Amino acid sequence: MTDAAPPIAPPLIALTGIGRVYGTGEAEVQALRDITLSIRAGEFVAIMGPSGSGKSTAMNILGCLDTPTRGSYRFSGVEVGGLSRDQRALLRRHCLGFVFQGYNLLPRMSALENVELPLIYRGIARGERRELAREALTRVGLEGRTHHDPSELSGGQQQRVAIARAIVGRPDVILADEPTGNLDTARSREIMDLMTSLNREAGITILMVTHEPDMAEYAGRVVHFLDGRIARDGSGGADAA
Repeated sequence: MTDAAPPIAPPLIALTGIGRVYGTGEAEVQALRDITLSIRAGEFVAIMGPSGSGKSTAMNILGCLDTPTRGSYRFSGVEVGGLSRDQRALLRRHCLGFVFQGYNLLPRMSALENVELPLIYRGIARGERRELAREALTRVGLEGRTHHDPSELSGGQQQRVAIARAIVGRPDVILADEPTGNLDTARSREIMDLMTSLNREAGITILMVTHEPDMAEYAGRVVHFLDGRIARDGSGGADAA
């Protein structure tokens, strides 16, 4: 008698037949057309495509910042379309971390205070959130910059603070929108090395929008959008290496 094969875990993220339409009549725009995409826990996926290809709309839907016109979005097996606005906010707060091209740090707050913000929204007590924020800053190599405000940090350091803020709540997924778009080549590679470490060592699933092929090479999988559809979906540089 042979042992039964272990069951295959369902994808962490599953988009099925997703469409997104803006406007009506002559002003109607089909931003997404029948998108079907599955992402398993622990993947590092780069999303590429020209302006207007639908990649940003897809990321907004994945981040629960927008809702599809049609189709199904399941997160950990839960149909997101069936959640209320408050429930979607809780999903964002507890399961997703966001990293933006422009850092989005509050200028009059220290690095530590910026990283604490998501924990304030969760209602975590001050002492605990301070400790968690310090741990996150240490994880991104900024343990000596906790009391610096953004104006005292380089662009690469500001993005590290933003990444610390994204991981402080220990999310399942980081959604990164052009995380190296404002950085020079050396700083960009530092940030991508950090993202790769978070993916491989901490097991965080990463979805990253980028226009830069050399940054997409860090991902294990690259999904190309074109005219609201997925044009290609294949292995990236990290898997090909």
